[in-house]
Amino acid sequence: MEMKQQTTFLGQPRGLGTLFFTELWERFSYYGMRAILLYYIIAKVSAGGLGMNHSMGLAIVSIYSSMVYLSSIFGGFLSDRILGAWRTVFIGGVLIMFGHITLALPFGRPALFVSIALIVMGTGMLKPNVSEMVGSLYSLNDTRRDAGFSIFVFGINFGAFIAPLLVGQAAKMFNYHIGFLLAAIGMFIGLIVFHTASRKSLSKATYYPTDPIQPEDIRPLIFKSIYGLTAIILIIILMYLYDALDLKAIILLLSILAVMVPIVYFVTMLTSRKTTHEERSRVRAYIPLFLAAMLFWSIEEQGAAILALFAHDQVRLPIWLNAAWFQSLNPMFIMLYTPIFAILWVKLGQRQPKTPTKFGIGLLFAGISFLVMALPGFLFGINGLFSPWWLILSWALVEIAELLISPVGLSATTKLAPRAFRSQMMSMWFLSDATASAINAQIVQFYTINTEVRYFTVVGSITLLAGLLLLTQVKKISNAMVGID
Repeated sequence: MEMKQQTTFLGQPRGLGTLFFTELWERFSYYGMRAILLYYIIAKVSAGGLGMNHSMGLAIVSIYSSMVYLSSIFGGFLSDRILGAWRTVFIGGVLIMFGHITLALPFGRPALFVSIALIVMGTGMLKPNVSEMVGSLYSLNDTRRDAGFSIFVFGINFGAFIAPLLVGQAAKMFNYHIGFLLAAIGMFIGLIVFHTASRKSLSKATYYPTDPIQPEDIRPLIFKSIYGLTAIILIIILMYLYDALDLKAIILLLSILAVMVPIVYFVTMLTSRKTTHEERSRVRAYIPLFLAAMLFWSIEEQGAAILALFAHDQVRLPIWLNAAWFQSLNPMFIMLYTPIFAILWVKLGQRQPKTPTKFGIGLLFAGISFLVMALPGFLFGINGLFSPWWLILSWALVEIAELLISPVGLSATTKLAPRAFRSQMMSMWFLSDATASAINAQIVQFYTINTEVRYFTVVGSITLLAGLLLLTQVKKISNAMVGID
């Protein structure tokens, strides 16, 4: 793929600027909507919400996050085999924008589920391919690579930082639907930036699929699609016949699907004739990184579910403070930490810790962040209101973990990807989030004020122990990466 080597954006290839601002506005729309989604679902109908119970609201938010990232498989396939990255990203942005517009309409639960479907499809098309396009700006051994991904992640988090502040306040001052409309406007701005700037800054190769579908592939693809659709219809019919076709059962079914998909996908890549022996070793090395990322995302994604509910119900808030604003803590700390980590990796150069080491240390911080959330209930009981500093400390810790895992994981994924599965391998990175959120959709239903101390302690301890185990396997994993640092 043609490389753009102009260093015109913060010492990075020019195309990084285009992708930086595109993803900034897409994340504004996503995180703005997500900052108020749980509150909209659980708010009373008389207060402009949908009136669902807390348990179901937590499950919906979690499975929504899962499906957003699970759909990246579809987006990676479209990019690699049919549309190319540029067209896939643009069409995805359009779907996201209309998804937010749908949620801005006062049509209750039907609008919620239609909106979720559109945003799920759109994000699956846009997000993995934007990240893959960032990877394509660099050669495998370009020392700017991790720093470039850190800058890219900074753009993501700037959009995510301002979104809860603006969208959350719009929802509070007016209503939830105005907040969702503001999210739609953010995606519209992102589409304009991408369409106008990309032609001058990105490789022409992004307009074409990297592994175009061949005539002989069409017939098997059609049959596989028919088989899959038939299986889904049969499952739905069986659920209906056994009186199990309710929202909770559907969420469980989707959770099982999200857990099974990465297993099938790893098997496919490892057994494909298009995967070389060296690439197969790299994919095997990627599996423990995938599992570590899954544990991290399980904690991080609960910021919009469990921690959002904690902020709403159990934090002592000044009258001027909006509970949705706590969602800005995540990206705020990322922005504070990103320059430090970017400079650190550049200065260390070849002496920086290996990727598995970064992941292991990241898991330690993630686990501790949840153990911190167990402390207020353990020390003071569960019946009072707590200081917001507990949430601030927890987010400060987990975002150290994110800087050790998220940009490093994005970079490692593009380096370890088999050539024939480039965009689809990037989808695997997002599948770690999908699987984590799918598991969350089940476990968050056990969270209540009465169980919160045990909940935070168990989840935090499992993650902490996993980090220690990963650190014992660094040499073995690094050797399997075959020439990739």
